[in-house]
Amino acid sequence: MKFIDEAEIEVAAGDGGEGKVSFRREAHVPFGGPDGGDGGRGGDVVLRADAQVGTLLEFRFRPRWNAPRGEPGGRTDCNGKGGEALDVKVPVGTVVFDAETGGVLADLSDDGQTVVIAKGGRGGLGNMNFATPWDQAPRKAQPGEKGEKRSLRLELKLLADVGILGFPNAGKSTFIAAVSRAKPKIADYPFTTLVPNLGVVRVDDDRSFLMADIPGLIPGAASGAGLGVRFLKHVERTRVLLHLITVQDDDIDILARWDALMNEVRLFDPAMAERAQIVAVSQIDLPDARAAWELYKPQFAERGIELRGVSAVTGEGVREIVFALDAVLRANPK
Repeated sequence: MKFIDEAEIEVAAGDGGEGKVSFRREAHVPFGGPDGGDGGRGGDVVLRADAQVGTLLEFRFRPRWNAPRGEPGGRTDCNGKGGEALDVKVPVGTVVFDAETGGVLADLSDDGQTVVIAKGGRGGLGNMNFATPWDQAPRKAQPGEKGEKRSLRLELKLLADVGILGFPNAGKSTFIAAVSRAKPKIADYPFTTLVPNLGVVRVDDDRSFLMADIPGLIPGAASGAGLGVRFLKHVERTRVLLHLITVQDDDIDILARWDALMNEVRLFDPAMAERAQIVAVSQIDLPDARAAWELYKPQFAERGIELRGVSAVTGEGVREIVFALDAVLRANPK
């Protein structure tokens, strides 16, 4: 299924049904009074977070959602039936924005969480409500109120415990494939990963956590370069960041590469740069990467960072990083 994390839709709640103008017409009941019933209330539009929904793809094909209107009032004091609420399922982690003002209307971060995003119109009163001692046969009723209409922008932010960050070809996809059952596309060219990959990482029989591989980072990403901020938003909810860095061609300055990566994170969200993090040199099965790891360990240590090494191909350092991530998660509960 194609991964879609943004969509714009129009929602319209149901209009209220109109009230009825009616008079009793029964045998042996002279001077029958008004008996027009009230119109039913229009249906609400309700957004519901559903863990079984993983993408906003459906909303690209169905941009308009309309709830049913209320039924009109009937004779003999019968009120019209209200319109049923329109239950719209969205992925857990969906943030709902007003497309016109940009304001946040809801953040559906829990499975089963709901929000009434557009309220149905109230039904109109029938003429039985307007009888008075001086007007015992009113011939007026109210029309139903219009239901609310909204233009919405839906934005999906993944709910993962750990977010993997790194520039292209840093080994992110290979790592998440090694520690989980995620099956990302892996190749030796930039931007292999065009959508976030999610994987459940099992620590032991009783513990596991959710990891997301975030694609698209290159220098200037926070300003829109490459895939830009489109995917950086997916690490906003993570509790721990795993930075994977490695040598690039003949450039072994992994400290400069890490500084560039952190600069993009800081430009996007300064608070994210202060989040708990683990830094590792990936692909240490390659001589240049291992040499860079050994060379820059002291410089990272001067900044208070333990520079780890990992090879998802040989398995070296993989379990150690999984255990380290688990320890940080336990030290930083939700």
